[in-house]
Amino acid sequence: MSVPDNAPVFAGSVPQLYEKYMVPLIFEPYAVDMAARVAERRPSQVLEVAAGTGVVTRKLARLLPPEATIVATDLSPAMLEQAALAVTGRPITWRQADAMQLPFPDAAFDVVVCQFGVMFFPDKAQAFAEARRVLRPGGTLLFNVWDRIEDNEFADTVTTALAGVFPDDPPRFPVRVPHGYFAWPVIAQDLAAGGFTGSPAFATLAARSRADSPEVPALAYCQGTPLRGEIEARGHPGLADATAAAAEAIARRFGTGAVDGGIQASIVCVDR
Repeated sequence: MSVPDNAPVFAGSVPQLYEKYMVPLIFEPYAVDMAARVAERRPSQVLEVAAGTGVVTRKLARLLPPEATIVATDLSPAMLEQAALAVTGRPITWRQADAMQLPFPDAAFDVVVCQFGVMFFPDKAQAFAEARRVLRPGGTLLFNVWDRIEDNEFADTVTTALAGVFPDDPPRFPVRVPHGYFAWPVIAQDLAAGGFTGSPAFATLAARSRADSPEVPALAYCQGTPLRGEIEARGHPGLADATAAAAEAIARRFGTGAVDGGIQASIVCVDR
């Protein structure tokens, strides 16, 4: 399976930087929450789509009983390779897969889970239809999406700073993709278009994003996400200067020592 040419780039050093910086910065608290929600349903077969570097997968491996099967997929081979490096203490099936064309039979899983991946799917209704297809009757789709960028303070600060660095063509990846799919009515409409007939349950979950210095979130966002590709494509002044500008903006807003910013996401749950 090849990765589409227009897919956000998670390659090169991005998977390593993503795992080292982004996971503890913003993904860890939501992974704990998501894995607990899955475990509450006592599934025997779990499919994770858009697993990234495996932060939720690792939590599931610790929480689910040994007899439960965990299959973790992602579109990016590089992200899966990084995920597979972690020791989980149990077998995990890692498989490259497109969420819009899952290579699994109908009614194969009790739970399909996706942490902060839905925003990347070009056709969300089709991805939801595939999740529904591989779910058993009564099975559950669980996923989360970031809220507005204004409610996610480091991402907002970095994006604003980069607009000052590249005023003629600001990199807008954070607004366009990670923080571009937050409206509950739109999500509900896409779920219905994907064949889910029940009403989805929505919940807002706020958390804190903490780092030892302003440089950490700047490096995380500018070099550990597909935002890096947008910065590099713009040329001068370059990735290092853009990262430094982001760090300076974070320091002005949050201080020069340890920094603490708000993050917020929506949790979505719907049964087949």
